Formats: sequence, C-alpha cells, structure tokens
Amino acid sequence: MDRFHLVALLTALIHLIGTLVYVARLSGVKTKRLATAFSLYQVITLVAMTANMIQAPLLSLTVEQAISTGRIYQQSYLYDLEQHMRLIMLAATGGTALAGLFGPFFLFLFSRTIFLFERFGSLPTMILSLLSPSNFFQVMRQLCLAMAYLIKSYSRRFTLLSFTSPAACFRYCFFPAKLFVINIIVVGIWTTGVLSSLYAGALTPAYRATATELSGIVNLIAVFLDTFLVDPVTAVITDNALRGARPESEILHLTFWLILSRLLGTLFAQLLFLPAVQLVKYGTLLLAQ
Repeated sequence: MDRFHLVALLTALIHLIGTLVYVARLSGVKTKRLATAFSLYQVITLVAMTANMIQAPLLSLTVEQAISTGRIYQQSYLYDLEQHMRLIMLAATGGTALAGLFGPFFLFLFSRTIFLFERFGSLPTMILSLLSPSNFFQVMRQLCLAMAYLIKSYSRRFTLLSFTSPAACFRYCFFPAKLFVINIIVVGIWTTGVLSSLYAGALTPAYRATATELSGIVNLIAVFLDTFLVDPVTAVITDNALRGARPESEILHLTFWLILSRLLGTLFAQLLFLPAVQLVKYGTLLLAQ
C-alpha cells in the first residue's frame, strides 16, 4: 500500500466516524440518554483524531519530498497530485456512504452499549469485561443481532417503499431543506480545506508553509456556518424530541437527511477543490507581497 492509498483509507475512517455523530444522536433520543450517547461517541472520536494525526503529516511529507527532488515543477506530477487529492476526497465519500449504509447496525450497537455502560458504571470496566474470554460469545451474539437488525431494518423500509408512492413518502417525511443545503456546503468546505491548501502549497513551493496554514481560514468558514446555522437547529429539534414536543420519527428523518447531505457534501468538495486552491494561492501571494 503506497502513501496516498494509506491516506485515503485513513480519510475514509475519519469521515465514517464523523458521520456516526448523527447515529449517536438518534440512539440518545431513542434511549432517552443523550448525554451518555455523546459521551460514548467521544471514545470513538479518539480513533478519528489518531487517524487525522497520521494523515496530515503523510500528505505534507509527500509535497515536501516532491519539492526537495524538484518533481514539483513537472506538470505531470502536479496532474498526478491533483488526481490523488481527488482520490482522497472520493475516499471521504466512501467512508460517509459506509456509515449511512450500516447506520441501523451502528444504531443497535450504540443503544446496547449505552445500557451496558449504565450497568458497569465505568468505561474501562465495561471494555475489559467485553474483551474477556468469558464474554467473547456474548459480544459475537450482539454483533450478530446488530447485523440481523440491519437486515430487518432495510427489508422493512423496502417493503414500505414498494407499497407507498414517492409523493406520499415525501409528504410524511420531515425534510429540513435549508439545513440540508447548508450542511452540504459545510461538509464540502471541510472535505477540501486541507487538501486544497496543500495543493496550493505545491503550486507556490516558496510559500508552501503559508499556503498550508491558510487551510485554517478556509475551514473557519465551515465552522461559522456549522456553529450558527446547523448545530443550533439540530440541537433544538433533538431537545424537542426528547421532551416529546416532536415525534421521534422526525429525528430519524433528520438523521437520514444529514447523512445524505454529508455524502453530497463530500461530492461537492470535488467541485470546490480547484476554486479553493486558487483562493488559497491568491491569499498566499497577497501575503507574500
């Protein structure tokens, strides 16, 4: 496995875990233990943080080595680098799609883990208990039940869709249109932020460090949009569902649309990539004057 394929694999893992935050929220509403659900979700984000810590230096090292050997000045190398960046963004799409496809599986596991944590009262104790040989078959049984829940969930949905018209499905489905569009933009910016800055650094080798640091400004746009327009709305909808002011089905629909918007956002990043590269390149040269 070469460096770019390893980075693509790590990117898929990061986006898979990032998408699971929606499933964690849904499991928290279903079990009426939202705080516990988010607390347990933070455990698996440690995996994503570790993957991100490995991913970023690997990408930076690739550009640094190309500059030191002079390959960065070859047009063919720049073309190959762009294709590799797009492959990494495609891996983000794959990781998101995988999380969406196995959403019911992860929902079942999250819900069971929440109740297990309540029983043990300590995360290390729970993990050690699950890893013990005496509980091995119990863990395998839970995984089989989760897979059965996945199959049952999809078979039920396909049955409902086969007897219901698309118009009727849409009419009874909670669809937050503005949230959907904004989340596509947010995820698109996040997906392409670091990659576009690294590629801009390859186009301006003398100022590559400056170009790389400008990724924070690109991502800041996504942070503002998410903080002011996405996160508060989803929080209110979730709290209303916990209080019984909204039906639980709305959280299920919200989860579906957020996962779909995240998937489309990773595809939208492919369109944003070159404009973002030019924006970062322009900002770098402007600062260098």
